Amino acid sequence: MRKLKVGIIGGGIGGVALSASLGAQDIEAHIFERAPAFGEVGAGIQMTPNAVKILTALGTFDALQKVSFLPQNIIGRDWKTARVMWRTPLAQDCPRLYGAPFFHVHRADLHRILLEQVDLSRTQLGVQCTGVRQDGATAIATFSNGMEFEADVIVGADGIHSTVRNALFGEEPPRFTGNMCWRAVVPFDAPPYDFVSPDSSFWLGPKGHVVTYYVSAGKAVNIVAVLESKDWVAESWNVASSRDELLAGFSGWHENLQKLFSRASDVYKWGLFDRDPMPSWTVGRVTLLGDAAHPMLPFLSQGAAMAIEDSFVLAGSLAEASSPVEALRRYESLRRPRTTRVQLESRERGRTYHLSSPFARIKRDLGYRWRNLVNPQASGLGANWVYEYDAQKQLQTHAVPQPA
Repeated sequence: MRKLKVGIIGGGIGGVALSASLGAQDIEAHIFERAPAFGEVGAGIQMTPNAVKILTALGTFDALQKVSFLPQNIIGRDWKTARVMWRTPLAQDCPRLYGAPFFHVHRADLHRILLEQVDLSRTQLGVQCTGVRQDGATAIATFSNGMEFEADVIVGADGIHSTVRNALFGEEPPRFTGNMCWRAVVPFDAPPYDFVSPDSSFWLGPKGHVVTYYVSAGKAVNIVAVLESKDWVAESWNVASSRDELLAGFSGWHENLQKLFSRASDVYKWGLFDRDPMPSWTVGRVTLLGDAAHPMLPFLSQGAAMAIEDSFVLAGSLAEASSPVEALRRYESLRRPRTTRVQLESRERGRTYHLSSPFARIKRDLGYRWRNLVNPQASGLGANWVYEYDAQKQLQTHAVPQPA
Protein backbone atom coordinates (compact mmCIF):
# COMPACT_ATOMS: atom_id res chain seq x y z
CA MET A 1 0.00 0.00 0.00
CA ARG A 2 1.38 3.41 -0.99
CA LYS A 3 2.43 5.64 1.90
CA LEU A 4 0.27 8.76 2.35
CA LYS A 5 1.89 12.14 1.76
CA VAL A 6 0.75 15.21 3.71
CA GLY A 7 1.70 18.84 3.16
CA ILE A 8 1.65 21.07 6.26
CA ILE A 9 1.45 24.83 5.79
CA GLY A 10 2.99 26.40 8.88
CA GLY A 11 5.85 25.32 11.14
CA GLY A 12 4.68 26.57 14.53
CA ILE A 13 3.67 24.37 17.47
CA GLY A 14 0.70 22.89 15.57
CA GLY A 15 2.64 22.21 12.38
CA VAL A 16 5.58 20.47 14.03
CA ALA A 17 3.25 18.53 16.37
CA LEU A 18 1.37 17.28 13.32
CA SER A 19 4.58 16.28 11.56
CA ALA A 20 5.72 14.40 14.68
CA SER A 21 2.33 12.68 15.02
CA LEU A 22 2.28 11.70 11.33
CA GLY A 23 5.83 10.38 11.57
CA ALA A 24 4.77 8.16 14.48
CA GLN A 25 2.13 6.70 12.13
CA ASP A 26 4.66 6.22 9.29
CA ILE A 27 2.95 8.88 7.18
CA GLU A 28 5.16 11.13 5.06
CA ALA A 29 4.90 14.76 6.24
CA HIS A 30 6.33 17.90 4.59
CA ILE A 31 6.37 21.27 6.40
CA PHE A 32 6.35 24.64 4.58
CA GLU A 33 7.14 27.62 6.80
CA ARG A 34 7.26 31.23 5.63
CA ALA A 35 9.86 32.33 8.22
CA PRO A 36 13.50 31.94 7.16
CA ALA A 37 14.31 29.89 10.27
CA PHE A 38 12.47 27.82 12.84
CA GLY A 39 11.96 29.53 16.17
CA GLU A 40 9.32 30.70 18.60
CA VAL A 41 8.87 34.05 20.28
CA GLY A 42 10.22 34.02 23.82
CA ALA A 43 7.09 33.37 25.85
CA GLY A 44 5.80 30.79 28.27
CA ILE A 45 3.11 28.22 27.67
CA GLN A 46 1.01 26.06 29.98
CA MET A 47 1.11 22.39 29.01
CA THR A 48 -1.97 21.00 30.68
CA PRO A 49 -2.48 17.23 31.26
CA ASN A 50 -4.56 16.75 28.10
CA ALA A 51 -1.57 17.90 26.01
CA VAL A 52 1.09 16.21 28.16
CA LYS A 53 -0.62 12.84 27.55
CA ILE A 54 -0.08 13.32 23.83
CA LEU A 55 3.51 14.49 24.22
CA THR A 56 4.14 11.37 26.30
CA ALA A 57 2.69 9.18 23.55
CA LEU A 58 5.07 10.88 21.10
CA GLY A 59 8.05 9.95 23.28
CA THR A 60 8.92 13.48 24.41
CA PHE A 61 8.01 13.32 28.12
CA ASP A 62 11.56 13.12 29.51
CA ALA A 63 12.79 15.99 27.35
CA LEU A 64 9.75 18.07 28.30
CA GLN A 65 10.14 17.39 32.01
CA LYS A 66 13.79 18.50 31.99
CA VAL A 67 12.99 22.01 30.73
CA SER A 68 9.65 22.51 32.48
CA PHE A 69 8.47 23.79 35.83
CA LEU A 70 5.95 21.83 37.89
CA PRO A 71 3.44 24.31 39.38
CA GLN A 72 1.90 23.48 42.74
CA ASN A 73 -1.53 25.04 42.18
CA ILE A 74 -3.64 27.34 40.10
CA ILE A 75 -4.40 30.23 42.44
CA GLY A 76 -6.86 33.06 41.90
CA ARG A 77 -5.85 36.29 43.62
CA ASP A 78 -7.43 39.68 44.12
CA TRP A 79 -5.67 42.31 42.02
CA LYS A 80 -5.09 44.72 44.92
CA THR A 81 -4.88 42.65 48.11
CA ALA A 82 -3.57 39.30 46.80
CA ARG A 83 -6.39 37.63 48.73
CA VAL A 84 -6.78 34.00 47.54
CA MET A 85 -10.15 33.39 45.89
CA TRP A 86 -9.50 29.79 44.86
CA ARG A 87 -6.74 27.20 44.95
CA THR A 88 -6.76 24.27 42.53
CA PRO A 89 -4.07 21.70 43.44
CA LEU A 90 -1.97 20.54 40.48
CA ALA A 91 1.34 18.89 41.36
CA GLN A 92 -0.09 15.98 43.34
CA ASP A 93 -3.58 15.83 41.85
CA CYS A 94 -3.08 16.00 38.08
CA PRO A 95 -1.31 12.63 37.59
CA ARG A 96 -3.92 10.93 39.78
CA LEU A 97 -6.99 12.62 38.32
CA TYR A 98 -6.02 13.21 34.71
CA GLY A 99 -3.25 10.73 33.95
CA ALA A 100 -0.44 13.26 33.41
CA PRO A 101 1.22 16.22 35.14
CA PHE A 102 0.68 19.91 34.44
CA PHE A 103 3.85 21.66 33.20
CA HIS A 104 4.93 25.23 32.52
CA VAL A 105 7.40 25.42 29.63
CA HIS A 106 9.05 28.05 27.49
CA ARG A 107 7.43 28.01 24.05
CA ALA A 108 10.80 27.83 22.30
CA ASP A 109 11.73 24.74 24.35
CA LEU A 110 8.48 23.00 23.44
CA HIS A 111 8.95 23.82 19.76
CA ARG A 112 12.52 22.47 19.83
CA ILE A 113 11.44 19.24 21.54
CA LEU A 114 8.75 18.62 18.93
CA LEU A 115 11.11 19.55 16.10
CA GLU A 116 13.47 16.78 17.25
CA GLN A 117 10.73 14.32 16.20
CA VAL A 118 10.52 15.82 12.68
CA ASP A 119 12.34 14.77 9.50
CA LEU A 120 14.09 18.05 8.72
CA SER A 121 14.89 16.90 5.16
CA ARG A 122 11.17 17.32 4.48
CA THR A 123 10.91 20.90 5.68
CA GLN A 124 11.21 24.06 3.61
CA LEU A 125 11.75 27.48 5.18
CA GLY A 126 11.24 30.92 3.71
CA VAL A 127 8.35 29.85 1.47
CA GLN A 128 5.04 31.73 1.50
CA CYS A 129 1.90 29.76 0.66
CA THR A 130 -0.42 31.68 -1.67
CA GLY A 131 -3.27 29.20 -2.00
CA VAL A 132 -4.51 25.64 -2.38
CA ARG A 133 -6.50 23.78 -5.00
CA GLN A 134 -7.60 20.21 -5.67
CA ASP A 135 -7.41 18.03 -8.73
CA GLY A 136 -9.13 14.68 -8.33
CA ALA A 137 -7.25 12.63 -5.74
CA THR A 138 -4.58 15.29 -5.30
CA ALA A 139 -4.37 18.41 -3.13
CA ILE A 140 -1.98 21.11 -4.32
CA ALA A 141 -0.40 23.99 -2.40
CA THR A 142 1.00 26.95 -4.34
CA PHE A 143 3.76 29.30 -3.21
CA SER A 144 4.90 32.83 -3.98
CA ASN A 145 8.11 31.59 -5.60
CA GLY A 146 6.13 29.68 -8.21
CA MET A 147 6.62 26.30 -6.56
CA GLU A 148 3.74 23.82 -6.24
CA PHE A 149 3.49 20.83 -3.91
CA GLU A 150 1.17 17.88 -4.52
CA ALA A 151 0.01 15.60 -1.73
CA ASP A 152 -2.82 13.34 -0.62
CA VAL A 153 -3.78 15.94 2.01
CA ILE A 154 -2.91 19.59 2.64
CA VAL A 155 -3.28 20.93 6.19
CA GLY A 156 -3.42 24.63 7.00
CA ALA A 157 -1.61 25.08 10.33
CA ASP A 158 -0.86 28.69 9.48
CA GLY A 159 -2.50 30.60 12.31
CA ILE A 160 -5.39 33.00 12.77
CA HIS A 161 -4.63 34.79 9.48
CA SER A 162 -4.50 31.47 7.61
CA THR A 163 -3.97 31.61 3.85
CA VAL A 164 -5.40 28.09 3.57
CA ARG A 165 -8.54 29.10 5.46
CA ASN A 166 -9.03 32.08 3.18
CA ALA A 167 -8.57 29.90 0.10
CA LEU A 168 -11.20 27.42 1.32
CA PHE A 169 -13.80 29.72 2.86
CA GLY A 170 -13.03 33.27 1.73
CA GLU A 171 -11.49 36.14 3.64
CA GLU A 172 -13.18 37.17 6.85
CA PRO A 173 -11.03 39.25 9.20
CA PRO A 174 -10.95 38.22 12.86
CA ARG A 175 -12.66 40.49 15.40
CA PHE A 176 -10.70 42.67 17.81
CA THR A 177 -11.98 41.85 21.31
CA GLY A 178 -11.10 45.15 22.95
CA ASN A 179 -8.32 43.45 24.93
CA MET A 180 -4.62 43.97 24.63
CA CYS A 181 -1.96 41.75 26.14
CA TRP A 182 1.59 42.28 27.31
CA ARG A 183 4.03 39.39 27.45
CA ALA A 184 7.45 39.24 29.05
CA VAL A 185 9.79 36.56 30.37
CA VAL A 186 11.89 37.72 33.34
CA PRO A 187 15.03 35.62 34.04
CA PHE A 188 16.19 34.99 37.60
CA ASP A 189 19.33 33.39 39.04
CA ALA A 190 17.14 31.69 41.65
CA PRO A 191 13.34 31.51 41.83
CA PRO A 192 12.04 34.61 43.71
CA TYR A 193 9.48 32.65 45.74
CA ASP A 194 9.15 35.56 48.18
CA PHE A 195 7.09 37.52 45.66
CA VAL A 196 6.26 35.01 42.88
CA SER A 197 4.76 31.83 44.30
CA PRO A 198 5.44 28.48 42.56
CA ASP A 199 1.97 28.42 41.06
CA SER A 200 -0.03 29.50 38.06
CA SER A 201 -1.33 32.72 39.60
CA PHE A 202 -4.37 34.50 38.14
CA TRP A 203 -4.69 38.07 39.42
CA LEU A 204 -8.21 39.31 38.62
CA GLY A 205 -9.02 43.02 38.59
CA PRO A 206 -11.34 45.56 37.03
CA LYS A 207 -11.02 45.46 33.22
CA GLY A 208 -7.94 43.27 33.32
CA HIS A 209 -6.08 40.27 34.68
CA VAL A 210 -2.50 39.07 35.01
CA VAL A 211 -1.14 35.51 34.89
CA THR A 212 2.33 34.69 36.23
CA TYR A 213 4.16 31.38 36.28
CA TYR A 214 7.66 29.93 36.18
CA VAL A 215 9.24 28.46 33.04
CA SER A 216 12.70 27.17 32.05
CA ALA A 217 12.90 24.80 35.02
CA GLY A 218 12.28 27.72 37.39
CA LYS A 219 14.92 30.05 35.94
CA ALA A 220 12.42 32.60 34.60
CA VAL A 221 8.94 33.95 35.23
CA ASN A 222 6.45 34.36 32.40
CA ILE A 223 4.07 37.33 32.49
CA VAL A 224 0.77 37.53 30.63
CA ALA A 225 -0.99 40.80 31.39
CA VAL A 226 -4.35 41.51 29.74
CA LEU A 227 -6.09 44.88 29.83
CA GLU A 228 -9.21 46.15 28.12
CA SER A 229 -8.34 48.85 25.62
CA LYS A 230 -10.30 51.11 23.29
CA ASP A 231 -7.31 51.34 20.98
CA TRP A 232 -6.72 48.59 18.44
CA VAL A 233 -3.42 46.76 18.91
CA ALA A 234 -1.92 44.67 16.12
CA GLU A 235 -2.38 40.89 16.32
CA SER A 236 1.33 40.20 16.45
CA TRP A 237 3.72 38.97 19.11
CA ASN A 238 6.48 41.21 17.82
CA VAL A 239 5.14 44.69 18.67
CA ALA A 240 7.68 46.12 21.08
CA SER A 241 6.41 47.72 24.26
CA SER A 242 8.27 48.77 27.40
CA ARG A 243 8.50 48.19 31.13
CA ASP A 244 7.12 51.66 31.74
CA GLU A 245 4.05 51.03 29.56
CA LEU A 246 3.40 47.75 31.37
CA LEU A 247 3.74 49.38 34.80
CA ALA A 248 1.48 52.25 33.78
CA GLY A 249 -1.20 49.86 32.55
CA PHE A 250 -1.35 48.16 35.94
CA SER A 251 -0.78 51.09 38.25
CA GLY A 252 -2.33 50.40 41.65
CA TRP A 253 -2.17 46.61 41.34
CA HIS A 254 -0.47 44.58 44.08
CA GLU A 255 3.12 45.37 45.05
CA ASN A 256 4.32 41.86 44.13
CA LEU A 257 3.23 42.46 40.55
CA GLN A 258 4.86 45.88 40.52
CA LYS A 259 8.08 44.33 41.79
CA LEU A 260 7.99 41.66 39.07
CA PHE A 261 7.08 44.09 36.28
CA SER A 262 9.92 46.42 37.29
CA ARG A 263 12.38 43.64 36.43
CA ALA A 264 11.03 43.08 32.91
CA SER A 265 13.29 44.21 30.08
CA ASP A 266 11.99 42.81 26.76
CA VAL A 267 8.24 43.50 26.78
CA TYR A 268 5.90 42.81 23.87
CA LYS A 269 2.23 43.57 23.32
CA TRP A 270 -0.48 42.50 20.93
CA GLY A 271 -4.20 42.71 20.44
CA LEU A 272 -6.42 39.75 21.23
CA PHE A 273 -8.58 38.73 18.28
CA ASP A 274 -11.39 36.22 18.15
CA ARG A 275 -13.54 34.30 15.68
CA ASP A 276 -16.79 32.42 16.10
CA PRO A 277 -16.60 28.62 15.81
CA MET A 278 -16.70 27.41 12.20
CA PRO A 279 -19.41 25.05 10.91
CA SER A 280 -16.74 23.18 8.94
CA TRP A 281 -12.94 23.13 8.59
CA THR A 282 -12.57 20.82 5.62
CA VAL A 283 -13.08 20.83 1.86
CA GLY A 284 -12.23 17.53 0.19
CA ARG A 285 -8.57 16.78 0.87
CA VAL A 286 -7.72 20.09 2.54
CA THR A 287 -8.33 20.85 6.22
CA LEU A 288 -7.34 23.23 9.00
CA LEU A 289 -5.65 22.77 12.36
CA GLY A 290 -5.05 24.86 15.48
CA ASP A 291 -5.62 28.61 15.26
CA ALA A 292 -6.38 28.37 11.55
CA ALA A 293 -9.48 26.35 12.44
CA HIS A 294 -10.42 27.59 15.92
CA PRO A 295 -8.51 30.62 17.20
CA MET A 296 -9.27 31.12 20.85
CA LEU A 297 -8.62 33.66 23.54
CA PRO A 298 -5.87 32.60 25.97
CA PHE A 299 -8.07 32.64 29.08
CA LEU A 300 -8.13 28.84 29.47
CA SER A 301 -4.49 28.49 28.31
CA GLN A 302 -5.51 26.00 25.60
CA GLY A 303 -4.41 27.41 22.24
CA ALA A 304 -1.31 25.25 21.84
CA ALA A 305 -2.89 22.29 23.64
CA MET A 306 -5.81 22.24 21.19
CA ALA A 307 -3.39 22.29 18.24
CA ILE A 308 -1.48 19.36 19.73
CA GLU A 309 -4.73 17.46 20.25
CA ASP A 310 -5.78 18.23 16.67
CA SER A 311 -2.46 16.92 15.39
CA PHE A 312 -2.67 13.61 17.20
CA VAL A 313 -6.29 12.94 16.23
CA LEU A 314 -5.70 13.92 12.60
CA ALA A 315 -2.67 11.64 12.33
CA GLY A 316 -4.58 8.77 13.95
CA SER A 317 -7.53 9.29 11.63
CA LEU A 318 -5.32 9.29 8.53
CA ALA A 319 -3.62 6.10 9.70
CA GLU A 320 -6.88 4.23 10.27
CA ALA A 321 -9.38 5.45 7.66
CA SER A 322 -9.78 3.82 4.25
CA SER A 323 -9.34 7.13 2.40
CA PRO A 324 -7.97 10.61 3.14
CA VAL A 325 -11.38 12.20 2.57
CA GLU A 326 -12.99 9.84 5.09
CA ALA A 327 -10.12 10.52 7.52
CA LEU A 328 -10.64 14.28 7.37
CA ARG A 329 -14.37 13.89 7.96
CA ARG A 330 -13.64 11.73 10.99
CA TYR A 331 -11.00 14.16 12.30
CA GLU A 332 -13.40 17.07 12.11
CA SER A 333 -16.30 15.16 13.67
CA LEU A 334 -14.10 14.18 16.63
CA ARG A 335 -12.47 17.56 17.15
CA ARG A 336 -14.98 20.27 16.31
CA PRO A 337 -17.38 19.77 19.29
CA ARG A 338 -14.50 19.96 21.76
CA THR A 339 -12.70 22.95 20.24
CA THR A 340 -16.01 24.80 19.91
CA ARG A 341 -16.66 24.41 23.63
CA VAL A 342 -13.11 25.52 24.52
CA GLN A 343 -13.42 28.55 22.23
CA LEU A 344 -16.70 29.66 23.78
CA GLU A 345 -15.70 28.97 27.37
CA SER A 346 -12.40 30.83 26.88
CA ARG A 347 -14.42 33.82 25.68
CA GLU A 348 -16.67 33.61 28.75
CA ARG A 349 -13.65 33.51 31.12
CA GLY A 350 -12.56 36.85 29.68
CA ARG A 351 -15.86 38.35 30.74
CA THR A 352 -15.84 36.98 34.29
CA TYR A 353 -12.17 37.81 34.92
CA HIS A 354 -12.63 41.52 34.17
CA LEU A 355 -15.72 42.52 36.13
CA SER A 356 -15.69 46.25 36.94
CA SER A 357 -18.55 46.42 39.44
CA PRO A 358 -17.37 45.82 43.04
CA PHE A 359 -20.67 44.08 43.79
CA ALA A 360 -20.31 41.79 40.77
CA ARG A 361 -16.74 40.92 41.81
CA ILE A 362 -17.85 40.11 45.38
CA LYS A 363 -20.59 37.84 44.05
CA ARG A 364 -18.15 36.13 41.65
CA ASP A 365 -15.50 35.65 44.34
CA LEU A 366 -17.98 34.14 46.80
CA GLY A 367 -18.91 31.68 44.05
CA TYR A 368 -15.25 30.82 43.58
CA ARG A 369 -14.81 30.17 47.31
CA TRP A 370 -17.92 28.03 47.59
CA ARG A 371 -17.01 25.88 44.58
CA ASN A 372 -13.47 25.58 45.95
CA LEU A 373 -14.87 24.06 49.14
CA VAL A 374 -17.04 21.61 47.22
CA ASN A 375 -14.49 20.60 44.53
CA PRO A 376 -11.22 22.54 44.05
CA GLN A 377 -10.81 21.06 40.56
CA ALA A 378 -14.11 22.61 39.44
CA SER A 379 -13.45 26.06 40.91
CA GLY A 380 -11.55 28.99 39.43
CA LEU A 381 -10.90 28.16 35.80
CA GLY A 382 -13.24 25.18 36.09
CA ALA A 383 -11.12 23.37 33.51
CA ASN A 384 -11.22 19.83 34.89
CA TRP A 385 -13.28 18.79 31.85
CA VAL A 386 -10.48 20.12 29.64
CA TYR A 387 -7.69 18.28 31.43
CA GLU A 388 -9.39 14.86 31.62
CA TYR A 389 -9.63 14.53 27.83
CA ASP A 390 -7.52 11.69 26.38
CA ALA A 391 -6.98 11.78 22.60
CA GLN A 392 -5.74 8.20 22.48
CA LYS A 393 -8.87 6.91 24.20
CA GLN A 394 -11.08 8.98 21.92
CA LEU A 395 -9.47 7.46 18.83
CA GLN A 396 -9.88 3.95 20.30
CA THR A 397 -13.49 4.58 21.36
CA HIS A 398 -14.36 5.88 17.89
CA ALA A 399 -12.21 3.39 15.99
CA VAL A 400 -12.86 2.94 12.28
CA PRO A 401 -14.57 -0.46 11.72
CA GLN A 402 -12.21 -2.87 10.02
CA PRO A 403 -13.44 -5.05 7.10
CA ALA A 404 -14.35 -8.61 8.09
